[in-house]
Amino acid sequence: MSDAPTNTNDSDAATTPANGIGLSESAVAQLSSLIAAEDCGDKMLRITVNGGGCSGFTYAFDFDDSTRDDDKTYETDGVTVVVDEASLEFINGAILNYVESLGGSHFQLENPNATSSCGCGSSFSVY
Repeated sequence: MSDAPTNTNDSDAATTPANGIGLSESAVAQLSSLIAAEDCGDKMLRITVNGGGCSGFTYAFDFDDSTRDDDKTYETDGVTVVVDEASLEFINGAILNYVESLGGSHFQLENPNATSSCGCGSSFSVY
């Protein structure tokens, strides 16, 4: 099942989904570049939430070429994101950005469901 993102966010022209996961323009550009560099045009970005980290949960990002029965898929400008239903409960409505700064570059998930996160941003809490 695929749900289309709906509203536009002014910061990076990110698409804020009513349901699912949105991608900013910078995330689409970087993911497209990574997929092309790896010559894996049929790959999708899989985002999962795992227990752990200093705040309770961590994000995991990986490329995948298949979906499972409990997966939801979301496509933005040719880039497909796959999230399992259990992880989606924690990140529904989130936007994935690609951030470049003097300290380095990385993907950052803006999660409206997170009530707190650790200082480095790699783990979060929802309670």
